[in-house]
Parts: sequence; C-alpha cells; structure tokens
Amino acid sequence: MSGFRHETPRLVLRSWRDEDVDAFEEACNTPAVTRFLGGLQTREEIEAAVGRIRASEDEDGYCFWVLERRDDGQFLGFCGLKTLAAEGAPSAILGQPEIGWRLREGVWGQGYAREAAMASLDLAFTRFGMEHVYAMTLADNAGSWGLMKRIGMRAMPEHDFDMPLYGRHVVYRIGRHEWTE
Repeated sequence: MSGFRHETPRLVLRSWRDEDVDAFEEACNTPAVTRFLGGLQTREEIEAAVGRIRASEDEDGYCFWVLERRDDGQFLGFCGLKTLAAEGAPSAILGQPEIGWRLREGVWGQGYAREAAMASLDLAFTRFGMEHVYAMTLADNAGSWGLMKRIGMRAMPEHDFDMPLYGRHVVYRIGRHEWTE
C-alpha cells in the first residue's frame, strides 16, 4: 500500500519517499535523538531501517509513517504502527501490533508526538481493525514511556524484557475497548 496520507490538525502522516532518507538522517541521527536507540547510525544502517519501514507498509498496509508539519512540510520524524519483532521480547507479544515514534529534537515538548500517536492509535482501531497495540522502550527513557501513559496505554510489567545490546525494556499496551479518542 503506497501513497498513504493522513492529516491531523497540525501534522501529516504519510508513506515514505526516496528523498526522505536524507531528511530522516538529518533530523533523527543526532546524539540526543539516538540516546536510547543505540547511538548514531551509519548511512547504510539508516537506509536499511527505512527499507524495513517501507517493507512493513508493503506487507501490512501500515508502518512508521513519515511525520511532517502541515503548515510548512518540515520533516519531523516518524510515527505509526508495525509488527512487533524485537529481539528478546516474550513470545506472547511477538507479532503483535506496535506503535512507535521518533522526532527531531527541535520539536520535542510541542505535543507533536502525542498528536501523531493518538492519530496512529485511532487508525489502528478504526482503519486497521486491531484489537490492541503495544509499545516498548528502554526503562530509562522516561519521555517515551511518559507519552505511552498520556495516550492511555498501561504498563504490562509481565512482558518487560532485556533486549540484547540495549538493556531492559518496558512494555505498555492499550486495547480497542480502552480507546476513547
């Protein structure tokens, strides 16, 4: 499924284009943004990550979509849905829907991640018919799990796990019946 586009009051979530790789590298390959993601990546690693994201959309119809600001088209990062496949994750959550986001540092604290995550959850439950959505992050990433709480997700400590090379991950979940958007 290519050509996906969804608008919110301030944002556009859309399919990736070839030219987005440069914008993604510039916006999101910084020490602050990659602090909880294993650090800076090589160009090859960035291209591979974007390739996996695009393959997710081709296979499932959804992915971590490009996130742009509506008023000026600025590339802010990504937000969306994918199939959870984290190394070390418990089998109970592998293959389940996962929400994720990554935004450029200069727009943190402006509500863009929350707005995009709420739109992604709405799409998960209304367009894609998902029954629940998981999220995960390093236990030390308070900004990310704080957002998980703000969008109505609840901690699932029975699914927390240690990811090789990264460390302890906390898992959150929201079900269709809990969604109030």
